[in-house]
Amino acid sequence: MSSALEERFKQITTFIFDVDGVMTDGSVIALESGEQPRIFNVRDGYGINRAVRLGYNVAILSAQNQVGVRKRLEYLGVKDIFIGTTPDGKLPIFKKYLQERGLTENEIVFMGDDLPDYEVMKTSVLGACPADSDQEILAIADYVSPAKGGYGAVRDVIEQVMRAQGKWMSWFESK
Repeated sequence: MSSALEERFKQITTFIFDVDGVMTDGSVIALESGEQPRIFNVRDGYGINRAVRLGYNVAILSAQNQVGVRKRLEYLGVKDIFIGTTPDGKLPIFKKYLQERGLTENEIVFMGDDLPDYEVMKTSVLGACPADSDQEILAIADYVSPAKGGYGAVRDVIEQVMRAQGKWMSWFESK
């Protein structure tokens, strides 16, 4: 990792994640009931919950809107859940979130994987993406996780930030 990237990781107070293709592998199961379940990675969930417990802001910004997804995120301790946005409507919600929270873009890691994430990633946030992201997203990302979406990319970026800040093992070392 470059020293410039490590310095950017040290400034992070907030993680914002897309869902499909980032927290999941992008697959959708279409049931007769109309529900479209997703599969989440438990290690990603552990990373999210750990970030919440250590005082980081964690937000979700996604066009999909499934009750099961919301329940999973709430179970992990995420309070800032913006799901059901239009695919092209992420940037206004992102800007409003920063304004309401008093955050600056340089405190944010935003992890997306596809074109609906492009506008947010083009801001001055630290843009991160899974290894299997769309080529346009890979081209603008500041950090590309070696993991694919749904297979540990979320955990990876959380761990990278916490390691840079000396917090990754602090939970266990304080006991």
